[in-house]
Amino acid sequence: MKTKQLRKLKGGEWENQGEESDLINPLVLIFGERKMLEDSSIYSEIRELFPTGELVFGSTSGNIMGESVNDESIVITAIEFEKSTFEIKTSNILSTKKDSYKTGSELISQFDQENLKYAFILSEGSFINGSELTKGLNSTAKNDLLITGGLCGDNSRFEKTLASYNENPKPGEVIAIGFYGDTIDVSFSIHGGWTPFGPERIVTKSSSNILYELDNQPALDLYKRYLGEESKNLPSSALLYPLEVKLENSKQSVTRTILNIDEENNAMILAGDIPEGSVAQLMTSSVDNIVNASELAASKALKLKKEKTQLAILISCIGRKLVLDQRVEEEIEEIIETVGENVTYCGFYSYGEIAPFDLEVSCQLHNQTMTITLLSE
Repeated sequence: MKTKQLRKLKGGEWENQGEESDLINPLVLIFGERKMLEDSSIYSEIRELFPTGELVFGSTSGNIMGESVNDESIVITAIEFEKSTFEIKTSNILSTKKDSYKTGSELISQFDQENLKYAFILSEGSFINGSELTKGLNSTAKNDLLITGGLCGDNSRFEKTLASYNENPKPGEVIAIGFYGDTIDVSFSIHGGWTPFGPERIVTKSSSNILYELDNQPALDLYKRYLGEESKNLPSSALLYPLEVKLENSKQSVTRTILNIDEENNAMILAGDIPEGSVAQLMTSSVDNIVNASELAASKALKLKKEKTQLAILISCIGRKLVLDQRVEEEIEEIIETVGENVTYCGFYSYGEIAPFDLEVSCQLHNQTMTITLLSE
């Protein structure tokens, strides 16, 4: 595996990070600030840099390269595989008008399943129901297929997200990259570092990812009372206080971020499903807890790795970034210290993370986690 990274800050020129090298038919991951990706010349500009590359774009809430995190930037990570192969499939939830479950199901079914070892998902984050997307992915994936990835972001604006494959970034796009071959070695881990507080409440009215009532009371009214003065900054202030959701008939609980609010219906729109009958509780965290959680995720992923890591893809939630604030790079530094220096690090801050729970196979939608995927061949 050979890699090459470039970065462009707002108003600046492309800067090479590391050694200059020409790659043959590389996979080119382009994570960038949404407004910079809307520049009509961005695709042709990057195509000129990588004339034989397969270009995959995604908007973010912050870009990770090495130990640095930049908001107003575009980061390119180009990867040439020496022994493994990859294929890329796409679907657009807006143009096809298919629901999130069917989008995920049909996306994975496009791949030849033989010798498919790993799939990386880069999904738009504005219209998708991440829970249904992951259920759809699992429905047609073979039993041992590892799937990780994330939902694109738009900083804390929540206006729109963009993604694309070999074209200018656009809304509604969901992309799957399938990796083939016996030589590819992949491990992963996730961890959050958030702590529940306050009373547990029963979800008494919900529809898919829209929460209407907790304990038969309007959910948004209850949430505003907890936030107090911070409620005037909704929906962005909600990122600091996600919900822990304990599902009926399940030992696992998931964290759900509030992506938007519906004042007219006194409801909250979450990144994933929140079924009626489940138990919801507010959560909070601190800088130290979040940084420690990232170190723990890195340690777990490293223990599961068979070969020396060459590439690390880090996807962390925008809510974690808001808590970390000026200390945001500390969670990345902790991961690098754990995994090692001679590794290419890339990734982004997201509206949702996709991975299985530790020691499980089926992928899930997570919020407020650090999701680490380590690759080598």
